[in-house]
Amino acid sequence: MSVFETSVQVFLAPVLPYLKDDSVTEVMINGPFNIFIERGGCVEKVATKFEDEASLMAAVRNISQFVGRPIDDEHPFLDARLPDGSRIHAVVAPIARNGTTVCIRKFSKVQLSLKDLINKGALTPDAARFLDVCLYLKKNIMISGGTGSGKTTILGIIASRCQPDQRIVVLEDSAELKIYNNHVVFFEGRPANEFGKGQVTLRDLVKSSLRLRPDRVIVGEVRSGEALDLISSMNTGHSGSMGTVHSNNPRECLTRLETLALMTDAEVPVQAVRAQVASAINIVIQLSRMQDGSRKLTHISEGIGMDLQGNYMTNDIYLFEQTGRDKEGKVLGTLNATGNLPTFMREIEVNHLPFPKEMFQRKAVPAAKPPQSGTGTPSGGTPTPHAA
Repeated sequence: MSVFETSVQVFLAPVLPYLKDDSVTEVMINGPFNIFIERGGCVEKVATKFEDEASLMAAVRNISQFVGRPIDDEHPFLDARLPDGSRIHAVVAPIARNGTTVCIRKFSKVQLSLKDLINKGALTPDAARFLDVCLYLKKNIMISGGTGSGKTTILGIIASRCQPDQRIVVLEDSAELKIYNNHVVFFEGRPANEFGKGQVTLRDLVKSSLRLRPDRVIVGEVRSGEALDLISSMNTGHSGSMGTVHSNNPRECLTRLETLALMTDAEVPVQAVRAQVASAINIVIQLSRMQDGSRKLTHISEGIGMDLQGNYMTNDIYLFEQTGRDKEGKVLGTLNATGNLPTFMREIEVNHLPFPKEMFQRKAVPAAKPPQSGTGTPSGGTPTPHAA
């Protein structure tokens, strides 16, 4: 065990049982005496506490020293990674009025697959096959959703299904993505040091990546001006690139990318940015946290350019249809085809991919009956092999 791992166990001892508990997905520390956890999509308060503000602050400072990211009055925010891969974000007083506030996002130690998503009812076999088709045709994909909706998990699953002979360059502010493929190169940004020097931004990484002969560029989370560089790369020979963004629906995802792309020093006309976004993004996968705390894919939509008024247009290929709830209150439903064909249907046909037009026909979804027994959790099947 490394010195860092030992010190983390010592300083974070009050929450260590929850960090080791695989059923806990998030630990939220609102000052030294108020600690909450998320388990199964539900948030609950726990009795454990830190001794005082000083002991909690000591834990945060200890982590910041080991990762080389300062946290003090001049740098009140900390983004870091724990030895087990969990992501930690901390905000210190007086910015945090409740006292030092920490959120630890845990990630599954087991690599999930499309088959797992199907078995959990988050995806259907047909939708999984369609995503494989999009990967094979190197469509640019954005994964959209709110905080904690599973964007990073889905991105890792999809990127791991890329053709093994392709070179994937992964760019992140703080390393979280787990991608299992033959040829993957990971890069992580770096904040400025105490003298304000040495910062490496996602924009820097995107520009550098284009000189590293990538087949696909993957940005873990697009949150600022790097959006402009990403969509530019998508439009200049790096098709098949991917990323995640915070937004509520596919059309808003495109608007959000436009807004982020304008957050640069470059004076690019709005219309030019809008045209680039409309041209670059082929597929938007929308994720949502449902009322019961479960995470589901709600849209697989195609970006199809702009209308005459300059508004983004999308073509919904799959939509989640809720049919009811079971006796435990779990949301029931399925991701169903809408009946709309993608505009690249001819590409599917000329490449002889086993996904005929009939696969896009909408299937009737009967309303769920009031449950008599069992949980009513949807069952899944097994995804087909790669479209390749």
